[in-house]
Amino acid sequence: MPRLDLTLAERAVYSHLLRHSRLEDRLRLRFSILWLARGVRLSTGSVRLAVRRMVTKGALRLVERTKAGHVVEVRLPGEIRAVRPDRIAALGPARLPRAGNLEEMDFLQTKPLREAIHARERSVYFYCLRRLTARVRCLDHVVPAVRRGSNSYRNLASACAECNSQKGETAAEGFLRLLYRDGRLTASELTGRLRAVEALAAGKLRTALHSEDAKDQRRDAPSRSLLRECMS
Repeated sequence: MPRLDLTLAERAVYSHLLRHSRLEDRLRLRFSILWLARGVRLSTGSVRLAVRRMVTKGALRLVERTKAGHVVEVRLPGEIRAVRPDRIAALGPARLPRAGNLEEMDFLQTKPLREAIHARERSVYFYCLRRLTARVRCLDHVVPAVRRGSNSYRNLASACAECNSQKGETAAEGFLRLLYRDGRLTASELTGRLRAVEALAAGKLRTALHSEDAKDQRRDAPSRSLLRECMS
């Protein structure tokens, strides 16, 4: 369903709901957000947002919502109408980012914004500093989503699949120290990574191995240019 531009979380949620409804010859499905979150191994907040957005896009039809759970009709791709302009506008800045609205953007929602985060890391992973490869890279929440970490550019970093899996709900600082104890980071790299976490949270958009020298700021130009392009 390329026209719907589903995120990875939305694809996982849709596939899970489809599996337990239409593939079992049922049009409607009653479920709880907790059940769905456990099934797709995502946070309840991410799942709730995915369900809400898929209802807006027409992939799901919300029949009933109570404290006991949701009742939805899961539509097959051929049954989903094209997203109308008014519905696209209703998705807000996460879908249609506007210049000057950087702090409100959801950087997981569109491919250009996700690519902007990867580009910021200058071809190395944020945590382990290994060479970044497109096949195994992913975006990691520095403050885990289960701890109410946002999808802001201040809280997302390019990570390898191994680090993303090992880190889990661990705080970034604790995970970096674990990498140091395992010999995957040197003492100086650990110090640099801890500073990078602070710089990221402060919104400075600094990448791996950036120092606080003035000449390093010039290296941020490609990343900032890409971010401005994403917002235009």
